Amino acid sequence: MKKLIIVFLLFIWVIPIAAQDKTQENKVMERTERCKETYTALFGGEALTGEGTDPELMDILQKFIFGEVFAVGDLDHKTRELITCTTLAAMQTLPQLKAHTGAALNVGVTPIELREAVYQCAPFIGFPKTLNAVSVINEVFKEHGFALPLEAQGRVTEESRHQQGTAIQQPLYGDEIAQKMEDLPGGMGKEVARFLTEYCFGDIYTRNGLDLKTRELLIYCILTAIGADNQLSAHVNGNLKLGNSRETLTAAVIQCLPYVGFPLAMKALDAIKTAGQNATSANDPGKVQLSRITVDPSRLEEYHAFLKEEIKASMRLEPGVRTLYAVSDKEQPNRITILEIYSDETAYREHLESPHFQKYKTGTRDMVQSLELIETTPLIPELKIK
Repeated sequence: MKKLIIVFLLFIWVIPIAAQDKTQENKVMERTERCKETYTALFGGEALTGEGTDPELMDILQKFIFGEVFAVGDLDHKTRELITCTTLAAMQTLPQLKAHTGAALNVGVTPIELREAVYQCAPFIGFPKTLNAVSVINEVFKEHGFALPLEAQGRVTEESRHQQGTAIQQPLYGDEIAQKMEDLPGGMGKEVARFLTEYCFGDIYTRNGLDLKTRELLIYCILTAIGADNQLSAHVNGNLKLGNSRETLTAAVIQCLPYVGFPLAMKALDAIKTAGQNATSANDPGKVQLSRITVDPSRLEEYHAFLKEEIKASMRLEPGVRTLYAVSDKEQPNRITILEIYSDETAYREHLESPHFQKYKTGTRDMVQSLELIETTPLIPELKIK
């Protein structure tokens, strides 16, 4: 009897340990296989070769970055490589930037998108470092057969840069910088505030190639890389207003972690936890409505062109516009429904007064046969469109 009890106890003791060992073994295999798969997708080569002067360090690096970090959060490879290249540019780790520029192109980042990500580093790291990074990515573009210079993406004129910069800056950050700078000697704080509006928001934020939501996410990664403590909290709020969730921000910082190290990453993660007291509540659905439009069938293609231009401009230039999603009936394609989500009523009113909406409204007035605006109440307001 005693022998049976001992055997039974050994059985119930050994089996869980064996199961734990098996689970751990599976995790190790998952990490290793994920590392190899991700590395090949990015660079086209093979990871964990054991070659080179420091194979142990490369083993640790590759398994951690490509086997673990790439599995954290809901970011695709394209977004991760945009984040990585932006971070490397900000840190001036140029040999690694060259390698990851090729990887970014391999996973679908366009040269325009990558150039825009690097261009917008300039207000945060200065022009000399930005030019260094631009030189590196241009070298890779040439190797891949892309003709330089790339297509221009600037949208402002000397006359419009202040107005267009203000249109982006004010909804996101108000006049906080102007207030902080107003007591500088000689009244020069006004010039600093103007530079921020016209150069950072006017010349840079308004450019084509990246939407505002992506720009702001990448800017948070720049601030993470340079340890810009005072700006982190403000840019958490800016990201939230543009629709980037705290989960997305957290995943983006974790993507930066292997390149910037734990201290800088943890500062940025702490800001995500504590910032946002004045930002839009995560459970606030904003203003949500449906537009149901019937268009003259003979002018449908012309109408589509106006609508596409207007929606793209609104999503790119208006922080208060969260979503404009247009669909048409399969059976009656001239019947169009647009899901419209704005941060609040003010954002909606500002949208109606925007130049691009006025162009759309004027240009399609004689094409639209009927328009019905339907106010809605979200049933599950905490759920967001991914």
